[in-house]
Amino acid sequence: MKHFHFDTIKQLNAVLGIRPPEHPLVDVMKLNPNSDDNQLLSGESISLTTSFYAISFKNITSGEVMYGRTQYDCSSGTMLFIAPGQELTASGIIIDSVARTICFHPDYIRGHKLQDELKQYQFFNYSVNEALHLSPKEEQHMVAMFDALEAENNNSLDAFSKDLILSQISTLLMYVNRYYHRQFMMRKEANTSIYDRFSKLLDARLDAVIQESASIPEVEELAQGMNMTSRYLSDALKAETGKTTKDWIHYALIEKSKDRLLSSKDSVATIAYSLGFEYPQYFSRLFKNKVGMTPSEYRTENIRH
Repeated sequence: MKHFHFDTIKQLNAVLGIRPPEHPLVDVMKLNPNSDDNQLLSGESISLTTSFYAISFKNITSGEVMYGRTQYDCSSGTMLFIAPGQELTASGIIIDSVARTICFHPDYIRGHKLQDELKQYQFFNYSVNEALHLSPKEEQHMVAMFDALEAENNNSLDAFSKDLILSQISTLLMYVNRYYHRQFMMRKEANTSIYDRFSKLLDARLDAVIQESASIPEVEELAQGMNMTSRYLSDALKAETGKTTKDWIHYALIEKSKDRLLSSKDSVATIAYSLGFEYPQYFSRLFKNKVGMTPSEYRTENIRH
């Protein structure tokens, strides 16, 4: 099995053999099922993770897909959703129509209402184990929305481009949520994803850290909140997502810090203290280890975009 991780959309496009994105943090691409560029998800087995969101609209007629460690029923499936850091594995995928994909990086949506909206959508979570199925009329509507996004994305970028693109993605996801509720919400899932429960607990706990100047949550504390031992929680998360409890704590801290770095003028030290770090240098060291640049470098780099 081949393993792929894409930190940037440009890296994904290079592997697909298509042109680089117009903007480094967002792209809309269209792949022909008969072309070589669709081989990433065709034929051989692959494992895929990204540092960005991906929404794919395609007609998968056969093959096997795993999202995390859960079998993902994609027979006649139309839409797939991948969140940053979450693993998708695929084997023997056959697609019989043009595949459309929207990719956007978390940095692109920071400070926009879409950032909060995404937290409410279940279809990016590991607990979902089916592709979204659309009626012919719904498919036509979705094709039109993808194509409108592609047209806007391919226009010469100006001061209005980002707001227009984010507004269109937000609208598209509201329709997806409607279709998702129709397909899934009348069903009772036999199993609740441990990761989904843990993610909600961790997010709430980190919000409390920021509001109450508390310390960073420990693995043991979160395990107690899940009514599990710390070993069991870490093993369960590792089995479901490939990451341990500590991995997810670090990931969530980095995401919170990115929000603060781009949405405020607070110093790096102030942000570090607000996130529960006792010493700012510990925060800076973790950030550089996970992101590949210092917090100040990250702020400077992304303010340009």
